[in-house]
Amino acid sequence: MSYLYLAGLLLSAACMLLIDRRFQLFFFRDPRVAAVVTVIGVVFFLLWDFAGIGLGIFLVGHSDYMTGIMLAPEMPLEEPVFLAFLSLCTMVLYTGAARLLDSRTGENAPSGAPVNGKGNA
Repeated sequence: MSYLYLAGLLLSAACMLLIDRRFQLFFFRDPRVAAVVTVIGVVFFLLWDFAGIGLGIFLVGHSDYMTGIMLAPEMPLEEPVFLAFLSLCTMVLYTGAARLLDSRTGENAPSGAPVNGKGNA
């Protein structure tokens, strides 16, 4: 029994939250909305996982790096933690990319000039 994979997931999530905090992208921009989006993402992917488990597609393999704690048949403890990290990472990358693209769109336009070509944005 090892907690190495779980610790790696939690450390990676902490690093993503530090990036989020620095640039106010997701949880540090609107915690309530971020929590709802994260829960919806985790629930969606857990349902996806349970469907795959039910169909015999998703199986847990043996690993010396996992805790061995099972929440359900073929559902290790690390899976919902990974799904939460996946949702967090996706949203931090998405909001960061959106902010970067928004800043570049308005960056080249002179002050007062239309940004989208149809008038002032």
